[in-house]
Amino acid sequence: MGNPASGKASANCDHLKELIREVPDFPKKGILFYDITTLLKDKTGFATLIDALSEHFISDKIDLVFKDITPVLSDPVLFHVSIDLFLDRCRGKKIDKIVGIDARGFIFAAAAAVRLQAGFVPVRKPGKLPAATQKYDYALEYGTNTLEIHSDAIQKGQRVIIVDDLLATGGTAEATAKLAESLGAEIAGMGFVVELDFLNPRKKLTQYDIFSLLHYDK
Repeated sequence: MGNPASGKASANCDHLKELIREVPDFPKKGILFYDITTLLKDKTGFATLIDALSEHFISDKIDLVFKDITPVLSDPVLFHVSIDLFLDRCRGKKIDKIVGIDARGFIFAAAAAVRLQAGFVPVRKPGKLPAATQKYDYALEYGTNTLEIHSDAIQKGQRVIIVDDLLATGGTAEATAKLAESLGAEIAGMGFVVELDFLNPRKKLTQYDIFSLLHYDK
């Protein structure tokens, strides 16, 4: 049996459809793909969506336990503390977009975006985004890698924060910054849950304000 609250939430969110981009023939011919990244980057629409999802469960008095691949994410206190620590670093700054790096960075970036009333922008591996993209190739120890962002995800002059779960060598963070800057973004800072200090990742990111919650020296 359907839940009455579900119908109510859906009706209240119908206006959000205007923020969802329709991409024909993706990922293959004959399929109409509903691209929600245009909704995620709209700070009002994104907040409305999250509020509606939360209200559904709150009104039904369902206790949610968030579980994921790391202990930080599965512990509600630690997760909220980690987000709050990120936010403390951002207070007083005008932030337009939070850029999350594929894939675990999405979790923290999306949560921070809601709390900062900013839009969320995903940076993804090649072929995952349905509309026109900008790409950035960068070197690995053995070979190369590529990241992509929607070409209309960030407007020139917008201030963004880049968020990921891990800062290791700094290559991916640097590539993400270059990608965002290619769209005209101003990098207001970078936030990470874990930083591997022994790899000295900040040597590649000297021009950016970096904040990490946890540090490991071995």
